[in-house]
Amino acid sequence: MLGIFKAPDRESRMLLLFVAVLFAVGVLFGAILASSLPAGQQESLGEELSVFMGSLSAGSGPDPAAAFWSALWLHGRWLLAIWLLGLTVVGMPFILALDFFKGVLVGFAIGTLVSQLSWRGFAFSLLSVVPPNLIGVPAYLAVSSASIAFSLYVIRNRFIRRKGSLLPPAAALAGTAAAMFLVLAAASAVDAWLSPSLMRWAADWAAASLNH
Repeated sequence: MLGIFKAPDRESRMLLLFVAVLFAVGVLFGAILASSLPAGQQESLGEELSVFMGSLSAGSGPDPAAAFWSALWLHGRWLLAIWLLGLTVVGMPFILALDFFKGVLVGFAIGTLVSQLSWRGFAFSLLSVVPPNLIGVPAYLAVSSASIAFSLYVIRNRFIRRKGSLLPPAAALAGTAAAMFLVLAAASAVDAWLSPSLMRWAADWAAASLNH
């Protein structure tokens, strides 16, 4: 994927590894942040989680089709931001910031479930948080590393050497973003249809931890 920008294979792997590590650090930071919230905020989150679990047990929830389009709209905006930041070249630090923040969001969600539901919260997160992100996160990391590779290509071949055409790598980046949008559509479908079913199945079992 990154080879379309004529970057060495080792550099391509290093870029992907770097953004993956940055995301993982964000997950760790988010989990720590969730566990270190003040007692008042922890209690408030517990109450909201209890209401959410109750609604799942009752079988209520958002319309799957509406949830799908809402998730896809959110993914699309995030993907568009990464793509545009890559095209601007100077947006590389912001791409890294988005990857880190995405990790924080995932880590905070998992950390909140664990802090409120103990080991059942971790198991519940495997059914709720992990499935859509297992599909979506690799897509974000792929687009991020491709966008950074494009920015580095521009710096090397336009600002320093002043040679080469920007059209082929720009078109390749757009193609990568379009392909990853389809992957994110699959993640949105999992988030809208599969995850709610799994969460409803485990809601009563996980909510038992809130009553102790």
